[in-house]
Amino acid sequence: MTDGTISLISEELSKAGQDATELALLERLEKRRITPDTEIPPMQFLFQMFCKPCFPRGELVAVAGKAKSGKTFVSSMLMALCFREEVLTVRRLEEETLSVLWFDTEQSEESTQDILKNRILKMIEASTVPHQKGEIADIFDEEYHTPDSSLWERLGEAFHIFNVRADFWQERLPLLEAAMRRFHPDLVILDGIRDLVNDINDGVMAQDVIERLMHLASEQRCCIVCILHQNKGAEDKNLRGWIGTELKNKAFEVYECTKDADRIFTWSQTDTRKYDIVDKLKYVVDESGIPQLCSVEQLIENQGSSPSSLDTRPALNPKYLLGYDGKIAQLNIEALFTDAFRPGEQKSAAALQATIMSMANITSYRFYNRRREEAIAQGIIVQSKDENGHIIYSCPSKQSPN
Repeated sequence: MTDGTISLISEELSKAGQDATELALLERLEKRRITPDTEIPPMQFLFQMFCKPCFPRGELVAVAGKAKSGKTFVSSMLMALCFREEVLTVRRLEEETLSVLWFDTEQSEESTQDILKNRILKMIEASTVPHQKGEIADIFDEEYHTPDSSLWERLGEAFHIFNVRADFWQERLPLLEAAMRRFHPDLVILDGIRDLVNDINDGVMAQDVIERLMHLASEQRCCIVCILHQNKGAEDKNLRGWIGTELKNKAFEVYECTKDADRIFTWSQTDTRKYDIVDKLKYVVDESGIPQLCSVEQLIENQGSSPSSLDTRPALNPKYLLGYDGKIAQLNIEALFTDAFRPGEQKSAAALQATIMSMANITSYRFYNRRREEAIAQGIIVQSKDENGHIIYSCPSKQSPN
């Protein structure tokens, strides 16, 4: 009889006097043990706002605000981001497009369809102008039109929209659970979570709903964005009801939507477990009903403020700034991208982006992308792929001769 067998027999004998149920619980608990050496997959974030990762997989995120404060605009932008690289300077982190499940409990079917056709699809299809210090006046020059049918044909398999306002409240959460397990979305927009419960102040029901949503987010490795109203009082910004309290306690991040008297909307983060986003994204809605970045000039006109107090983005690094061509900043592309590499170094797409944006104080991803394309066109950097098929960059002038 080997030592290992004797050890196993001894272990079983030591358990003989213990309750079987308790042993099963202890064995289950042991699987949840965390040590400094426990291998835990790193968090994955879907988006990036003001250069900070946000909206993580496996978590709940709350988007709250008063009535008509822009909550649906924000959720529309998030859905559009799943199919395009950037919306109003907020960026999708993953190279591949994402799948979306929009579960609308609040609006009419007509409203849901109208938002899909005349807001989300238009944002997906439209191209944006770079947003960088010195370029602000030109960001409203887009023309919007009805998206062609081929766009939906390309998105349909990854975009699932359901309006369940006509269903009883008891049926909505089971329907959501079934939809998530069927379509395995990366992003879920739950508009709104209040309609999953009969009584917004029922603490037991609120806890059950939040726990089931947390389980779904973890099981499906997706981000569930829960839309909820704030309390009605002008100064009371707490999330409404017991369901709001439970959501705020368990959510990874909480965002607030506001609208001022001049119809300028603000999207800002109020709570987070990891990355603080201190800047606020301000936007207006154009005559086509599409969100557009709010220019400094509009803020000055509407709020009576000075440009210096409103445009808080850092100035471009003077080391690489050559000047301005009209309102567009001109950078020394060769110096900037050459300085970004050490001799013999190769960089991933994410590493190059982070390095260049940090070195030059660039805050607009689209402005960075155009400068990167210029560097490639001028032969300053070379784009290739590594053995795993991932895009990498190198700087020929910094490579060692063979």
